[in-house]
Amino acid sequence: MTDFTADDHRFMARALYLAERGAWTTRPNPMVGCVLVAAGEPVGEGFHVHKGGPHAEVVALQAAGERARGATAYVTLEPCAHTGSTGPCADALIAAGVSRVVAAMRDPFPQVDGAGFDRLRAAGVEVASGLMEPQARALNRGFLSRIERGRPWLRVKLGCSLDGRTAMANGDSKWITGAASRRDVMRWRARAGALLTGSGTVLADDPRLTVRLEPEAPFAPPLRVVLDAGLATIARGNVRDGAAPTLYVHARDAKPPQGFAAPRLAVARGADGQLDLQAVLAALAEGGINEVQVEAGATLSGAFLRAGLVDELLLYIAPVLLGERGRPMFDGLGIESMAQRLHLETVDTRRIGDDFRILLRPAV
Repeated sequence: MTDFTADDHRFMARALYLAERGAWTTRPNPMVGCVLVAAGEPVGEGFHVHKGGPHAEVVALQAAGERARGATAYVTLEPCAHTGSTGPCADALIAAGVSRVVAAMRDPFPQVDGAGFDRLRAAGVEVASGLMEPQARALNRGFLSRIERGRPWLRVKLGCSLDGRTAMANGDSKWITGAASRRDVMRWRARAGALLTGSGTVLADDPRLTVRLEPEAPFAPPLRVVLDAGLATIARGNVRDGAAPTLYVHARDAKPPQGFAAPRLAVARGADGQLDLQAVLAALAEGGINEVQVEAGATLSGAFLRAGLVDELLLYIAPVLLGERGRPMFDGLGIESMAQRLHLETVDTRRIGDDFRILLRPAV
């Protein structure tokens, strides 16, 4: 096991900070940051901005120039060893004369998966891995989920009252939470590869499911995904406004109307007659989606939770009460005893305006 120094930790922390700057633009690629250090001082740094653009290592090498020779490269993910949209980063580091590479983690992508480390070592470059790996995995949890599990990381976003209600009995939900929370949601939307909802929400609330940020903030518009088994919503809704791409997911036995040209995906129904949610996520992963943010009603949110497909719950709690007739966060969980209760771990809690935001994950 490698003994990493305080400086190793400091420079890797900087590389992780840089990597996260690509959270809204890098998908479907992972977020990667790199810092080049010579004689204890940074001489070049960079992060991967978007697919097809230079990788973090190349950006850092360009910034360092000749100062990269003999330097240590701190990189948040194993340097690639294959030619995709760009050339192998391992080869670029070797050509620049880097003497040591410290990586946070190995890249499980099949065309890399240790090959980058092997190429560096074969060229005489010292390689160490595992520094701040938990932080690196958390940063790229969507990419890793797609590669390792064959499905995107799934986050359910909900706004609710103190008594756990997401809407009034008549469906009215605007606005439970405050403006600060709604702005914060946009930042989470921006990092998602897809924003997913159900036909019921489209019919009842007519959401836009778009990212609305300050003009200077670059982002790639997430795919809007509407689960609509019978294609009941295809002729209506803000999701057809052209502001972002929209995919309709329907049952194989659904009959699209003549001339319907919107992108669509047919999947099988599960044993309950509803769309097979696991198949939906697998198909999105095949399309390069790393993270899915679900913004739907209690029925669909409950179905994902009941199926064990929820990786994290993003909950905004407003200091209001809606009463016992209000709509719950989840339907269909079938919990009838304390022994059946679902345990969640609190990852983060913070104040957002007058509301509280809690990030939770199922307890392992």
